[in-house]
Amino acid sequence: MLITGFAAGMFSTNCYLVADAPGGDAIIVDPGQDAAPQVDAVLAEHSLTPVAVLLTHGHLDHTWNAADICDKYSIPAYIHPDDRPMLANPGIGLGHALAPLIGDLVFREPEKVIEFADGEDIDVAGLRLSVDLAPGHTQGSVLLGLDVPSEDGADPAAARVCFSGDVLFAGSIGRTDLPGGSHQQLLDSIAAKLLPLPDDVVILPGHGPQTSIGAERVGNPFLQDLSETPRKGRNGL
Repeated sequence: MLITGFAAGMFSTNCYLVADAPGGDAIIVDPGQDAAPQVDAVLAEHSLTPVAVLLTHGHLDHTWNAADICDKYSIPAYIHPDDRPMLANPGIGLGHALAPLIGDLVFREPEKVIEFADGEDIDVAGLRLSVDLAPGHTQGSVLLGLDVPSEDGADPAAARVCFSGDVLFAGSIGRTDLPGGSHQQLLDSIAAKLLPLPDDVVILPGHGPQTSIGAERVGNPFLQDLSETPRKGRNGL
């Protein structure tokens, strides 16, 4: 499996490209500001064919280039319905302090948008990803889970990764002072959806370096007083 990425734009937002193998179909996670040229370069480098854009939430630093990429390659964007309005009107998620960043720029939805449902599994690009709603940073923030097979392919779920968006970072959590944010709700989401996971689950966040559930359980100050909430109806992310 190929998982690669880069930090893009003034917000240094992590954009990821994932494929079952080089030369195959690929998904693009969170193509933010100025991500499109680098996406094109990675696609060409690994002979990948993009088939979908997956958005962990609706904030502009994660969606800025989504419409351009989707429409260029005639592929859909996936997003939770609670954050979908931000695709065409990102200002509603920024608040008064950050709204001037948009200026007179005009944004729009991609031509095709598919809405995530909490608890579903989506099959795309030969991959199966789990979707877990984790509100608090935004009301439509989702965690995207993916099994990674062993190098020899003998174990199809040798490792587990989670694209956490702005829910959880290495040593921190997402901000909650923007419209739709709630600090307590975010902590509740982490307790219910992330803390019950095994320590070796790799976290690929929306900003900053990768980490793991185990590392954050021990070293993240925001998680120290949290108790995990038993998950209902799903085994793992």
